[in-house]
Amino acid sequence: MPLQVRGEVVSVRRTGQYFVLTVTAPGVPELTRPGHFSALAIGDLDSSSLILRRAFSIYGVQSRGIYGGTLDVVVADSGPGTHWLTQRRRGDSLDIIAPLGRPFSLPREPVSCVLVGGGYGAAPLFMLAEQLRSRGCRVDMLLGASTEEKLFGVLEGKRIASTVTITTEDGSLGDTGRVTDLLPSVMDKANAEVVYGCGPMGMLAAIAGFAGQRGAHSQCAVEEAMACGIGVCMTCVLPVIGDDAVTRMVRSCVEGPVFRGERVRWDDVGSIPADALGAPVPPGERS
Repeated sequence: MPLQVRGEVVSVRRTGQYFVLTVTAPGVPELTRPGHFSALAIGDLDSSSLILRRAFSIYGVQSRGIYGGTLDVVVADSGPGTHWLTQRRRGDSLDIIAPLGRPFSLPREPVSCVLVGGGYGAAPLFMLAEQLRSRGCRVDMLLGASTEEKLFGVLEGKRIASTVTITTEDGSLGDTGRVTDLLPSVMDKANAEVVYGCGPMGMLAAIAGFAGQRGAHSQCAVEEAMACGIGVCMTCVLPVIGDDAVTRMVRSCVEGPVFRGERVRWDDVGSIPADALGAPVPPGERS
């Protein structure tokens, strides 16, 4: 079960175009697994007009130390809510709910894994890489973004992974193009059996496709907009095929955010497929 805690900001440090926010969160690190996310309240709880929490993948946790447990999230300053977070100072109070969602599944045996991150969507992959390495898995990373400033975790990736491949769409660092352009070759060189991804939907769809073509498993952490983070508002639903081969509109904040890549109907994300369980029936087809 997630915890709701009142934490204090330890630091806000800038990295490229992003900010890494470290906040105390007693009890949360012990429950957190790679792929979990957190929901942070924005503004003063008594007077803020920013009612909805903001969801962020958990970048890292620390259960020891003088703060008694801390939580790290990566924030892009892209609107009033995220801007408010980037302006926090040491000692400021934050209301946090974490850990939320379903995390990545880890292989039982040592296998070769490729981790693919787009922009700051790469945040949860570094904790995942550490745990995979501890299980004897080979880890190769692909990190991409539109520009060098929008990459995240390049140096950390080089410290953790066997190889790190960098792509930028404008060619400012690494290979020119999208991160998925080089995924097939990286998978082939590593003889990858599992691919993990976190980033834009188009990138995740490509990951699932390439993995399927090569007989590899894929797990994708989706970036659907979440208003509540606890499965109440239904704003983050997407079509996913169940074990019974039936498509259902499931909540990415509860049933996800991590899904098996081959189960998500990527081409139908943002809509309700006509064959989904409970899909609306057009008036002309009602009996």
